[in-house]
Amino acid sequence: MSNGLEFPVSENIEASENLKDWRPRPRPERKVLEGRTVRLEPLSAAKHGGGLYEASSVPDAGGRFAWLPDYPPETRAAFQPWLDKVEASEDPLFFAVIDKASGKVAGRQTLMRIDANNGVIEIGNIYWGPLISRKPQATEAQFLFTKYAFDELGYRRYEWKCNNRNEPSKRAAERFGFKFEGIFRQHLVVKGENRDTAWYSIIDKEWPALRKAYEAWLDPANFDGEGRQKRRLEDFRAEFGA
Repeated sequence: MSNGLEFPVSENIEASENLKDWRPRPRPERKVLEGRTVRLEPLSAAKHGGGLYEASSVPDAGGRFAWLPDYPPETRAAFQPWLDKVEASEDPLFFAVIDKASGKVAGRQTLMRIDANNGVIEIGNIYWGPLISRKPQATEAQFLFTKYAFDELGYRRYEWKCNNRNEPSKRAAERFGFKFEGIFRQHLVVKGENRDTAWYSIIDKEWPALRKAYEAWLDPANFDGEGRQKRRLEDFRAEFGA
């Protein structure tokens, strides 16, 4: 088959999805997202400021903030203008991550680059402090956003982006079930340095199987008495074809 150009059109291209009835989706709300181990609350400077400052002022904060656009807070007073700014922000929309076992603010994350017309949304500005990082709570915090985007808001695409040099973030994206799509070279200037951005996504047709994998991994039966996982999330993803 010829299209009049210098390259052929593949006979095997999947038929385009029929979106004639597509309508813009709602924008995310400032609402509480409740999980078993964590709760996501719309960030309030008054309610969460002190706890978030404490979670962000740990001895290794410099390393934890290395790939974020902001810096660790130097003092509680200096942190306040940032808190006021992000509380008022509509995009990124900031949520505080509450560790339910301790009741403490354990970090924050955002829904951002919100494209309601096309049903596209991104998780970003992630800071998971020592209380939850690399623990089930962090996975559930990510799961709650994904579930909200697909199951409640009806979005078609959920994105994860990071500096291409940020290997821990890339490994996390792959563990969480995001598909690597490519690198945007010289995409941003962050903290005085070039950022080549690695792009990842989950799309709506992938979500049902992935949701089953998350739910199975997060089930209390998957953890022993000391909170250690019995099976990896990747194992459940393979089982459910996610």
